[in-house]
This record gives sequence, C-alpha cells and structure tokens, in this order.
Amino acid sequence: MKDFLSRWIALAVAAGVMVWLLPGMRPVGKPAALGVVAFALFMALLDASIKPTVQLLSLPLTFLTFGVFALVLNWLFMRLASWLAVSAFGVGVFIDGFWWSVLGSIIMAVVSGIVSSIISD
Repeated sequence: MKDFLSRWIALAVAAGVMVWLLPGMRPVGKPAALGVVAFALFMALLDASIKPTVQLLSLPLTFLTFGVFALVLNWLFMRLASWLAVSAFGVGVFIDGFWWSVLGSIIMAVVSGIVSSIISD
C-alpha cells in the first residue's frame, strides 16, 4: 500500500507539472488541483493493474511498429484515466489530442521518476 501511495503522489506531482507546462492539458473542475489528483489516482490504478499486462500482450505489435504502438498505448491509458476521473468524480484532466498526450507522457515519466527517487530516499 505504501508503494501505491508513493506512486500516486509522484504521479500527482508529475500531472501537476504536465498541466502547468502544456496548454493542451486542461484541468476539469474546481479546484484544479483536485482534478489533477483524481487523474493521477486513476493513472496509478491503471499502472498498477492492467497496463503491464496490456504492454506485455502488445509487445509483438510494438516491435513491428518500432515502438510507435507504445505511444498509442500511453495515449489510450491517459485518455482512459481522464475519462474515469471525470466520470467518477466530475473532475480530471482534459487532453486535447494525441501529440499533447505524447508530450504529457514524456513530462510525466521524467518528473515522476525524479519525485519517486526523492520520495524513496
């Protein structure tokens, strides 16, 4: 449980930075931080539950497309987390398009890695 909470915190900070930096990512709901935290919750839940299995099953397709399909998977998981957050809590993060999610996933990977290394120490 401690690992999930630290992952959620790292993703919440990373999602906050992503929303702050990218104009194609907009928080939904008031206050905006609640939308970012709800989005990060569903990203953490998806990362912990079905994302590893889906990535493993799609590995042949990822190899055939030279990794481009991994971008599509990241986009789908970000859209799914956004939809789940808005559906469940009425707050979340709206993603304008595919390329914004690609940039957002890069920012989230870098920032969450930094935050995770700080938290784990």
